[in-house]
Amino acid sequence: MCKECGCGLGGGDVTIGGQTHEHDQDHHHHGAGHHHRHGEHEHEHGGKTVSLNRSLLEKNDRLAERNRGFFHAKKLLVLNVVSSPGSGKTTFIRETAAKLAGRLRVGVIVGDLATDNDAARLRAAGIPVVQITTGTVCHLDADMVSQAAAQLDLDQLDVLVIENVGNLVCPADYDLGEDLRVVLLSVTEGEDKPLKYPPMFHSAHVAVVTKRDMAAAAGFNRKLALQNLERVSHHARIFELSAKTGDGIKAWLDFLVEQSATVRK
Repeated sequence: MCKECGCGLGGGDVTIGGQTHEHDQDHHHHGAGHHHRHGEHEHEHGGKTVSLNRSLLEKNDRLAERNRGFFHAKKLLVLNVVSSPGSGKTTFIRETAAKLAGRLRVGVIVGDLATDNDAARLRAAGIPVVQITTGTVCHLDADMVSQAAAQLDLDQLDVLVIENVGNLVCPADYDLGEDLRVVLLSVTEGEDKPLKYPPMFHSAHVAVVTKRDMAAAAGFNRKLALQNLERVSHHARIFELSAKTGDGIKAWLDFLVEQSATVRK
């Protein structure tokens, strides 16, 4: 995971809504010893074993709880949408927002390493959006989300969708303050993705099989994919749909309307 491999440790700048911020890496890097977490203990590069009583992710978790309380006060349903690159996240989010028009108002925070292409596509569809360009950082964290959310008129929204960086590894560790973590599995990726990335799929509240219209061409084994999802994400709600054709999307939209009503109670 990110906290072990050290990706993004160099810090650097993160751009949020066109404004540059220095990314705080304290939740990764602890002084000159450069500790890496392994299970319940820490290893220092000199070979000495040390114990840390405070989680490396404690700061993020604290900020995530603050986000969650703030979003609940605003009566917002918040989704953290995660997947590998190319699974169709942006099209899925765009069509979800478009088809919910008149029922729920949707705003989006988009995370990408380098470009604002996805945010531009959503903005062109009339969706309120804030872009986070993370540079070397392979995930969004709770502080980035807090700063991005401050640039949206949340009182005019019912649903806030966070499109995380395309990555099935590091984002699994980071609570953003969401109500639901939604993981996408494209039929073009293969049926074994849940087995290859179990922490992400196990942490998800919802699993969505996307690009259903391409299943036959991709030779997708639906039965095996659902078995693998049931094995790893047995607690998650599963939806199968094509954002492009609209096939299967009604059940997903109805689910969001139901979840939003629960948040607004």
